[in-house]
Amino acid sequence: MAHLRTAFVFFIISIMMIILIIPGLLFAVLRVLGLRKPVSIVVYRLAQAWAKLLIWIAGCKFMVAGRENIPRTGGVCFASNHGSIVDIPLLLATTGRPAGFIAKKELSFIPLLNIWILLLGGLFLDRKNVRKAVGTIKTGVRRIENGAAMIIFPEGHRSRGEGLLPFHQGSFKLATQSGSPIVPVAITGSYETFEKTGLLQTTHLSITYLPAIVVTDFAVEDRRRAVAEKVRAAIAEELQKSVH
Repeated sequence: MAHLRTAFVFFIISIMMIILIIPGLLFAVLRVLGLRKPVSIVVYRLAQAWAKLLIWIAGCKFMVAGRENIPRTGGVCFASNHGSIVDIPLLLATTGRPAGFIAKKELSFIPLLNIWILLLGGLFLDRKNVRKAVGTIKTGVRRIENGAAMIIFPEGHRSRGEGLLPFHQGSFKLATQSGSPIVPVAITGSYETFEKTGLLQTTHLSITYLPAIVVTDFAVEDRRRAVAEKVRAAIAEELQKSVH
């Protein structure tokens, strides 16, 4: 059953990617013509519907807590643990506002997917090229300063069942340099949904948006380390609750 479900979901994803080729190219053109804000809203609504549909087709149910902690306006940075590829659809389905994310450079070479990542406000990070990486971070900082929302995964990569990994302090540059609040996000169940067996399982997903952390409350000279520790402690505490 899991094999059939997995094959079916990936088939649906492939069909949806083909169907969305024309709208994706159209939105990209409209964005270049200066209609960034309305395009952003429409693209987010499509992405939200797509994410919810995928989770439903996979046979999973999800619970959301802490929506009241999500700022509705102004720049914000969501910092989430990252156990599975399922985390991104779950975040898209529940943030309640457009949010881009930092993607690895390799994804920029995948046709259509690269366009939609950009349309969602995402950025591609080349960790092997310091100059380009710095430029990408500066672009993200400017977007947050202009009121956008960005998602970061401070662990750097999927934990794949190893628990909450150490956080990379550098991943918090978007928040510390823009001065935006950080909303810690704790996700449970996503590893068991796919990564654990390599097949889609019908699981219960949970995503909790924790109270925002104000980065300007921390001393400038030690801000990045202090913020990383504070955010990790908040997520770790929330994840520990799910164990009991």
